[in-house]
This record gives sequence, structure tokens and C-alpha cells, in this order.
Amino acid sequence: MRIVRRAELTGQPWRNGGGVTWQIAAGPEGADVAAFDWRLSMAEVAADGPFSAFPGIDRTLTLIEGAGLALDFGGGTVRLAPGDAPLSFPGEAPVTGRLIAGPVIDLNVMTRRGVLSHHVEPLAAGEAAPAGTVALVALSPQPGPAGGAGLAPGDTLLADPAGGLDGLAAAGPALAVVLRPARPQRWISGAADA
Repeated sequence: MRIVRRAELTGQPWRNGGGVTWQIAAGPEGADVAAFDWRLSMAEVAADGPFSAFPGIDRTLTLIEGAGLALDFGGGTVRLAPGDAPLSFPGEAPVTGRLIAGPVIDLNVMTRRGVLSHHVEPLAAGEAAPAGTVALVALSPQPGPAGGAGLAPGDTLLADPAGGLDGLAAAGPALAVVLRPARPQRWISGAADA
């Protein structure tokens, strides 16, 4: 496992130019924003406006800093604040964000539909990471793993490619990012080919 320090991440403009994102990790190794199978990042939303579209991608957004964000999906609005449950939605959905009171920072997990699936699970101090956990994102200052350097909010414990973080106890409030292979399609016997 390794620690990815939030303070050491390099910001990049959103695909639509409407904000800044800091990539924490992506796979396969070296994949850019157009070719990833999975991506873990943080983003600053500093102004109202549309989110970038990611056709064929499933997304989960968790607000980690700021007063709140209202997401308009065209047919309804969802309000998010730090501590709220993660919100999952298809990347091709037209989404416009409206700030409640100043800039916010969110954690964004994306997986390519049909290749991988994901979920984000909030953990309290002492809770064990579920099976398939590839990252633990600290939500508050906490001691580092095995007595190492401490973690600041937004620092991430990232699993080695050969193994996950299954069962690791969170040292403080954290978000567990779980990746799994996409479920294989089940074909009905005798069904006609489409």
C-alpha cells in the first residue's frame, strides 16, 4: 500500500473547462481521461455550471468539503453536503451544479460500464474496509498506517496492484472505494440473437 498525498496532486482543468480536478489514481496504469477503466479523483467546483459528460461511465460523487452543492439532473435536483451518502449516476446524464454557499470539493469515482463496477462506503474510525477496497480516503486528520506519517483530509491509502485493503481498519472517518469486475451478462437459453 502507498499514501497519495492530496497536497502533492497536480490539478488539471475539467474536460469542459468548468473546474479543476486532481487525479489520485486510474487504471490501467498510464490511462488518460479518455481511456481509463476506473478513475479516482477530487474536484473543486468553484462556480455554477454543467458537469463534463462521460458516456459509458458510471460515477459516484461524495462531497467532502464546503457548504453544499445542488445537482440538477433536468428532472429533479439532489442536494449534497459533507456527510451525506455518496450519489451514483450515469456519466452521460446531463448534470448542472449549483453551489449553496461557496466552493466545494468532491471525491469522484468513475468506472467503465461493462468492465468494472464500484461503490463508495463511508467508514467510521475502527471500521474494517470491505472486500474489494482499493482506496481509503481520509476525511479528517488521522494517524498513518503502522505508525507511519499521519494522514491529512483528502490523503489516500492506495492498494498495491497485487492486493487490496480488505479488512484494514480505518484510523478515522474515511471513504472506502470498492472496485469489482462487472457482472457478466446472463443469456436466456433459446433466446433469439438481437
